[in-house]
Amino acid sequence: MHEVEAKSLLTRWGSMNLYRGCAHGCVYCDSRSRCYQFTHPFEDIEVKRNAPELLEAVLRSKRKRIMIGTGSMSDPYQPCEESLCLTRRSLELIDRYGFGASVITKSDRVLRDIDLFDSINRKAKSVLQMSLTVADDTLSRVLEPNVCPSSRRYEVLKAFQRRKIPTVVWMTPFLPFLTDTDENLERLLDWCFDAGVRGIICYNIGMTLREGDREYYYQALDRHFPGLSDRYRTVYGNAYEAVSENSGRLMASFHARCEARGVLHDPEQCFAYLRKLPEQNEQLSLF
Repeated sequence: MHEVEAKSLLTRWGSMNLYRGCAHGCVYCDSRSRCYQFTHPFEDIEVKRNAPELLEAVLRSKRKRIMIGTGSMSDPYQPCEESLCLTRRSLELIDRYGFGASVITKSDRVLRDIDLFDSINRKAKSVLQMSLTVADDTLSRVLEPNVCPSSRRYEVLKAFQRRKIPTVVWMTPFLPFLTDTDENLERLLDWCFDAGVRGIICYNIGMTLREGDREYYYQALDRHFPGLSDRYRTVYGNAYEAVSENSGRLMASFHARCEARGVLHDPEQCFAYLRKLPEQNEQLSLF
Protein backbone atom coordinates (compact mmCIF):
# COMPACT_ATOMS: atom_id res chain seq x y z
CA MET A 1 0.00 0.00 0.00
CA HIS A 2 1.22 3.51 -0.77
CA GLU A 3 -0.31 6.97 -0.44
CA VAL A 4 -0.61 9.70 -3.05
CA GLU A 5 -1.88 13.25 -3.07
CA ALA A 6 -4.64 13.27 -5.70
CA LYS A 7 -5.18 16.37 -7.85
CA SER A 8 -8.84 15.60 -8.58
CA LEU A 9 -11.41 13.05 -7.52
CA LEU A 10 -14.94 13.34 -8.87
CA THR A 11 -15.69 12.83 -12.57
CA ARG A 12 -18.36 14.84 -14.33
CA TRP A 13 -20.64 11.82 -13.97
CA GLY A 14 -20.31 11.89 -10.20
CA SER A 15 -18.07 8.84 -9.80
CA MET A 16 -14.86 8.53 -7.82
CA ASN A 17 -12.29 5.93 -6.82
CA LEU A 18 -10.76 6.37 -3.39
CA TYR A 19 -8.30 3.54 -3.94
CA ARG A 20 -6.51 2.22 -7.02
CA GLY A 21 -5.78 -1.48 -7.12
CA CYS A 22 -7.34 -4.20 -4.97
CA ALA A 23 -6.37 -6.89 -2.47
CA HIS A 24 -9.36 -9.18 -2.98
CA GLY A 25 -7.46 -11.32 -5.49
CA CYS A 26 -10.40 -12.19 -7.76
CA VAL A 27 -8.86 -14.24 -10.56
CA TYR A 28 -11.09 -12.74 -13.28
CA CYS A 29 -10.73 -9.04 -12.39
CA ASP A 30 -10.89 -6.87 -15.52
CA SER A 31 -9.31 -3.95 -13.65
CA ARG A 32 -5.96 -5.72 -14.04
CA SER A 33 -6.10 -5.10 -17.79
CA ARG A 34 -3.17 -3.13 -19.17
CA CYS A 35 -5.48 -0.61 -20.81
CA TYR A 36 -5.97 0.96 -17.35
CA GLN A 37 -2.24 1.79 -17.27
CA PHE A 38 -1.33 0.79 -13.74
CA THR A 39 2.18 1.96 -12.94
CA HIS A 40 2.41 -0.15 -9.78
CA PRO A 41 1.54 -3.75 -8.88
CA PHE A 42 -2.22 -4.22 -8.70
CA GLU A 43 -2.06 -5.46 -5.08
CA ASP A 44 0.04 -2.44 -4.01
CA ILE A 45 -3.00 -0.32 -3.24
CA GLU A 46 -2.76 3.33 -4.15
CA VAL A 47 -4.50 5.37 -1.45
CA LYS A 48 -5.77 8.84 -2.30
CA ARG A 49 -5.16 10.21 1.18
CA ASN A 50 -6.67 13.65 0.47
CA ALA A 51 -9.84 12.21 -1.13
CA PRO A 52 -12.24 13.41 1.61
CA GLU A 53 -10.88 16.96 1.38
CA LEU A 54 -11.28 16.97 -2.43
CA LEU A 55 -14.78 15.55 -2.14
CA GLU A 56 -15.89 18.14 0.40
CA ALA A 57 -14.63 20.96 -1.79
CA VAL A 58 -16.74 19.66 -4.68
CA LEU A 59 -19.85 19.07 -2.57
CA ARG A 60 -19.65 22.58 -1.14
CA SER A 61 -19.51 24.12 -4.60
CA LYS A 62 -22.22 22.11 -6.35
CA ARG A 63 -25.55 23.88 -6.70
CA LYS A 64 -27.52 20.75 -7.58
CA ARG A 65 -27.48 17.51 -5.64
CA ILE A 66 -26.46 14.39 -7.55
CA MET A 67 -25.73 10.74 -6.87
CA ILE A 68 -22.09 10.15 -5.90
CA GLY A 69 -20.79 6.71 -6.86
CA THR A 70 -17.68 4.74 -5.99
CA GLY A 71 -16.31 1.26 -6.63
CA SER A 72 -16.37 0.96 -10.41
CA MET A 73 -12.62 0.27 -10.62
CA SER A 74 -11.47 -0.55 -7.09
CA ASP A 75 -13.53 -1.98 -4.25
CA PRO A 76 -14.05 0.74 -1.61
CA TYR A 77 -14.31 -1.89 1.15
CA GLN A 78 -11.06 -3.77 0.76
CA PRO A 79 -9.00 -4.57 3.90
CA CYS A 80 -7.16 -1.25 4.20
CA GLU A 81 -10.50 0.57 4.51
CA GLU A 82 -10.86 -0.86 8.02
CA SER A 83 -8.10 1.42 9.29
CA LEU A 84 -8.10 4.24 6.72
CA CYS A 85 -11.87 4.82 6.61
CA LEU A 86 -11.76 6.86 3.39
CA THR A 87 -15.07 5.37 2.29
CA ARG A 88 -16.75 6.05 5.61
CA ARG A 89 -15.43 9.60 5.74
CA SER A 90 -16.72 10.17 2.20
CA LEU A 91 -20.15 8.81 3.09
CA GLU A 92 -20.24 11.09 6.13
CA LEU A 93 -19.63 14.08 3.85
CA ILE A 94 -22.26 12.93 1.36
CA ASP A 95 -24.70 12.58 4.24
CA ARG A 96 -23.81 15.98 5.68
CA TYR A 97 -24.28 17.82 2.39
CA GLY A 98 -27.47 16.00 1.39
CA PHE A 99 -26.24 14.18 -1.71
CA GLY A 100 -27.05 10.63 -2.79
CA ALA A 101 -24.63 7.71 -2.66
CA SER A 102 -24.13 4.50 -4.62
CA VAL A 103 -21.37 2.03 -3.76
CA ILE A 104 -20.20 -1.10 -5.62
CA THR A 105 -18.58 -3.79 -3.47
CA LYS A 106 -18.36 -7.51 -2.82
CA SER A 107 -17.29 -7.14 0.81
CA ASP A 108 -19.34 -7.53 3.98
CA ARG A 109 -17.30 -4.66 5.47
CA VAL A 110 -20.01 -2.44 4.01
CA LEU A 111 -22.18 -3.44 6.99
CA ARG A 112 -20.00 -1.23 9.19
CA ASP A 113 -21.48 1.79 7.40
CA ILE A 114 -25.10 0.68 7.13
CA ASP A 115 -26.05 3.49 9.51
CA LEU A 116 -24.75 6.04 7.00
CA PHE A 117 -26.51 4.36 4.08
CA ASP A 118 -29.70 4.51 6.13
CA SER A 119 -29.26 8.20 6.92
CA ILE A 120 -28.41 9.12 3.32
CA ASN A 121 -31.37 7.15 2.02
CA ARG A 122 -33.74 9.02 4.32
CA LYS A 123 -32.42 12.42 3.21
CA ALA A 124 -31.75 11.70 -0.48
CA LYS A 125 -31.05 8.19 -1.82
CA SER A 126 -28.50 5.46 -1.25
CA VAL A 127 -28.00 2.25 -3.20
CA LEU A 128 -25.81 -0.73 -2.38
CA GLN A 129 -24.49 -2.41 -5.52
CA MET A 130 -23.25 -5.90 -4.70
CA SER A 131 -21.20 -8.14 -6.99
CA LEU A 132 -22.66 -11.66 -6.90
CA THR A 133 -21.44 -14.16 -9.47
CA VAL A 134 -20.51 -17.52 -7.91
CA ALA A 135 -23.22 -19.25 -5.87
CA ASP A 136 -21.07 -22.15 -4.67
CA ASP A 137 -19.02 -20.96 -1.68
CA THR A 138 -16.25 -23.49 -2.20
CA LEU A 139 -15.73 -22.30 -5.75
CA SER A 140 -16.14 -18.69 -4.68
CA ARG A 141 -13.23 -19.04 -2.24
CA VAL A 142 -11.04 -20.25 -5.12
CA LEU A 143 -12.08 -17.59 -7.62
CA GLU A 144 -12.45 -14.71 -5.11
CA PRO A 145 -9.98 -15.77 -2.41
CA ASN A 146 -9.63 -12.69 -0.20
CA VAL A 147 -13.24 -11.59 0.16
CA CYS A 148 -16.33 -13.03 1.83
CA PRO A 149 -18.11 -15.83 -0.10
CA SER A 150 -21.32 -15.31 -2.01
CA SER A 151 -23.65 -16.65 0.69
CA ARG A 152 -22.35 -13.96 3.02
CA ARG A 153 -23.00 -11.29 0.40
CA TYR A 154 -26.57 -12.56 0.18
CA GLU A 155 -26.83 -11.98 3.95
CA VAL A 156 -25.56 -8.43 3.41
CA LEU A 157 -28.28 -7.83 0.82
CA LYS A 158 -30.85 -9.09 3.30
CA ALA A 159 -29.54 -6.72 5.99
CA PHE A 160 -29.98 -3.77 3.63
CA GLN A 161 -33.44 -5.04 2.69
CA ARG A 162 -34.46 -4.95 6.36
CA ARG A 163 -33.41 -1.27 6.46
CA LYS A 164 -35.38 -0.62 3.25
CA ILE A 165 -32.17 0.55 1.53
CA PRO A 166 -32.34 -0.30 -2.21
CA THR A 167 -29.88 -2.72 -3.74
CA VAL A 168 -28.69 -3.61 -7.24
CA VAL A 169 -26.67 -6.73 -8.07
CA TRP A 170 -23.87 -7.02 -10.63
CA MET A 171 -24.26 -10.59 -11.85
CA THR A 172 -21.11 -10.63 -13.91
CA PRO A 173 -18.83 -12.20 -15.00
CA PHE A 174 -19.87 -15.79 -15.69
CA LEU A 175 -16.80 -17.92 -16.33
CA PRO A 176 -17.11 -20.37 -19.25
CA PHE A 177 -16.78 -24.02 -18.18
CA LEU A 178 -16.93 -23.01 -14.48
CA THR A 179 -19.95 -20.88 -13.54
CA ASP A 180 -21.99 -20.73 -16.77
CA THR A 181 -24.55 -23.26 -15.53
CA ASP A 182 -28.30 -23.35 -14.92
CA GLU A 183 -27.68 -24.21 -11.27
CA ASN A 184 -25.44 -21.20 -10.65
CA LEU A 185 -27.75 -18.75 -12.38
CA GLU A 186 -30.90 -20.08 -10.69
CA ARG A 187 -29.40 -19.95 -7.22
CA LEU A 188 -28.08 -16.43 -7.69
CA LEU A 189 -31.48 -15.27 -8.94
CA ASP A 190 -33.24 -16.92 -6.00
CA TRP A 191 -31.00 -14.98 -3.62
CA CYS A 192 -31.62 -11.72 -5.48
CA PHE A 193 -35.38 -12.14 -5.50
CA ASP A 194 -35.49 -13.13 -1.84
CA ALA A 195 -33.39 -10.08 -0.94
CA GLY A 196 -35.73 -7.80 -2.90
CA VAL A 197 -33.10 -6.29 -5.18
CA ARG A 198 -34.26 -3.40 -7.37
CA GLY A 199 -32.25 -4.45 -10.41
CA ILE A 200 -29.69 -6.93 -11.74
CA ILE A 201 -26.96 -5.96 -14.21
CA CYS A 202 -25.95 -8.84 -16.48
CA TYR A 203 -24.69 -8.22 -20.02
CA ASN A 204 -24.31 -11.83 -21.07
CA ILE A 205 -23.12 -15.19 -19.80
CA GLY A 206 -19.40 -14.69 -20.29
CA MET A 207 -16.41 -12.57 -19.37
CA THR A 208 -13.84 -10.16 -20.76
CA LEU A 209 -10.27 -11.31 -21.36
CA ARG A 210 -8.04 -8.34 -22.08
CA GLU A 211 -4.27 -8.22 -22.08
CA GLY A 212 -3.02 -8.29 -18.51
CA ASP A 213 -6.23 -9.74 -17.14
CA ARG A 214 -6.04 -12.75 -19.49
CA GLU A 215 -2.56 -13.80 -18.38
CA TYR A 216 -3.41 -13.54 -14.68
CA TYR A 217 -6.61 -15.53 -15.17
CA TYR A 218 -4.89 -18.30 -17.11
CA GLN A 219 -2.22 -18.62 -14.42
CA ALA A 220 -4.98 -19.07 -11.83
CA LEU A 221 -6.68 -21.69 -13.99
CA ASP A 222 -3.39 -23.56 -14.30
CA ARG A 223 -3.05 -23.64 -10.51
CA HIS A 224 -6.60 -24.72 -9.69
CA PHE A 225 -7.97 -26.34 -12.87
CA PRO A 226 -5.07 -27.87 -14.84
CA GLY A 227 -5.75 -28.00 -18.57
CA LEU A 228 -8.63 -25.53 -18.55
CA SER A 229 -6.58 -22.60 -19.84
CA ASP A 230 -5.74 -24.66 -22.94
CA ARG A 231 -9.45 -25.09 -23.54
CA TYR A 232 -9.92 -21.32 -23.34
CA ARG A 233 -7.10 -20.75 -25.82
CA THR A 234 -8.63 -23.25 -28.22
CA VAL A 235 -12.15 -21.82 -28.02
CA TYR A 236 -11.47 -18.10 -27.61
CA GLY A 237 -7.92 -17.44 -28.75
CA ASN A 238 -7.10 -13.78 -28.02
CA ALA A 239 -10.71 -12.59 -28.25
CA TYR A 240 -11.70 -9.65 -26.06
CA GLU A 241 -14.87 -11.46 -24.94
CA ALA A 242 -15.28 -15.09 -23.92
CA VAL A 243 -19.01 -15.68 -24.28
CA SER A 244 -20.36 -18.99 -23.00
CA GLU A 245 -21.96 -21.39 -25.44
CA ASN A 246 -24.87 -21.39 -22.95
CA SER A 247 -25.33 -17.62 -23.07
CA GLY A 248 -28.42 -17.45 -25.28
CA ARG A 249 -30.40 -19.98 -23.28
CA LEU A 250 -29.35 -18.70 -19.86
CA MET A 251 -29.91 -15.04 -20.76
CA ALA A 252 -33.42 -15.85 -21.96
CA SER A 253 -34.10 -17.50 -18.60
CA PHE A 254 -32.54 -14.53 -16.78
CA HIS A 255 -34.70 -11.94 -18.53
CA ALA A 256 -37.88 -14.00 -18.20
CA ARG A 257 -37.46 -14.59 -14.48
CA CYS A 258 -36.58 -10.95 -13.75
CA GLU A 259 -39.54 -9.73 -15.81
CA ALA A 260 -41.89 -12.04 -13.92
CA ARG A 261 -40.64 -10.67 -10.59
CA GLY A 262 -40.68 -7.00 -11.62
CA VAL A 263 -36.89 -6.65 -11.25
CA LEU A 264 -35.01 -4.29 -13.57
CA HIS A 265 -32.85 -6.36 -15.91
CA ASP A 266 -31.91 -4.07 -18.78
CA PRO A 267 -28.50 -2.51 -17.95
CA GLU A 268 -29.50 0.95 -19.20
CA GLN A 269 -32.65 0.90 -17.06
CA CYS A 270 -30.54 -0.09 -14.06
CA PHE A 271 -28.09 2.74 -14.72
CA ALA A 272 -30.95 5.23 -15.13
CA TYR A 273 -32.29 4.13 -11.74
CA LEU A 274 -28.85 4.49 -10.16
CA ARG A 275 -28.39 8.00 -11.56
CA LYS A 276 -31.83 9.30 -10.56
CA LEU A 277 -31.93 11.32 -7.37
CA PRO A 278 -35.46 12.07 -6.10
CA GLU A 279 -36.49 15.68 -5.76
CA GLN A 280 -36.40 16.81 -2.14
CA ASN A 281 -40.17 17.19 -1.82
CA GLU A 282 -40.66 13.75 -3.38
CA GLN A 283 -38.21 12.18 -0.92
CA LEU A 284 -39.72 13.90 2.11
CA SER A 285 -43.19 12.70 1.15
CA LEU A 286 -42.05 9.13 1.77
CA PHE A 287 -41.56 9.72 5.50
